[in-house]
Amino acid sequence: MIPAVQTTALTRSFGEFTAVRDVNLSVAPGQFFGFLGPNGAGKSTTIKMLTGLLAPSSGSIQILGESLTAETVELKRHIGVVPEGLALFGRLTAPEYLRFVGQMYGLDAGVTAQRSAELLDFMSLTGDSKKLITDFSHGMQKKLALSAAVIHGPKVLFLDEPFEGVDAIAAGTLKSMLQGMIARGATIFLTSHVLEIVERLCTHVAIIQKGSLVAQGSLEELRAGVQAQHPESGRTEKATLEEIFLNVLGTTGVAPPEQELSWLG
Repeated sequence: MIPAVQTTALTRSFGEFTAVRDVNLSVAPGQFFGFLGPNGAGKSTTIKMLTGLLAPSSGSIQILGESLTAETVELKRHIGVVPEGLALFGRLTAPEYLRFVGQMYGLDAGVTAQRSAELLDFMSLTGDSKKLITDFSHGMQKKLALSAAVIHGPKVLFLDEPFEGVDAIAAGTLKSMLQGMIARGATIFLTSHVLEIVERLCTHVAIIQKGSLVAQGSLEELRAGVQAQHPESGRTEKATLEEIFLNVLGTTGVAPPEQELSWLG
């Protein structure tokens, strides 16, 4: 089976600093894949390379079996992205923005209008269709960004912290849409610091630390690895994703601070 996303020795350096080093990823079609790591580990840099926003220093990227380069415009029509910075046009309304995005993907005007109406209704944004995007709340902007990322029916969707700053109601709406996409055969590549959400949604994960991949596999495989490393624990319940994450990174929790804040004692 041809992977939906595959990288070979993917590396990105900024001067003398290497943000991503020799990353070999493989994501099968139809997977909900979580890409995890502490702050500054290289997650956003990796996603920017996977979506063509940043050129690798070395290594290769294949999406849906094709090499991703600056010239692969047709391939990029099958990719959807919700980037770290939402990059919305604040002086447009939501329908205007979706119409613009549909045109950029080459959709027929009638198809764009129909899908825009369905997306705005699904995201509970129809009542705000005359507002400028700059007046939207953060959660509303997240929902609009996801709408723009899926209006063309992408086969691979990249999400960089899609649930950050989103309330429980909006998060439920987003999760419902994403699970529906997986059910229809799309592949989703997600980064998030909210491990409970990743554990609930994703079947496979990879963990990056200091630019290098330190773990990759299904949640069940990673759980088995943790239990094999700690047979003396005698526990029968499954390890949580948080426990897997901390174990892979070589810590069992947060180290106590060397110095306490005097006014919070």
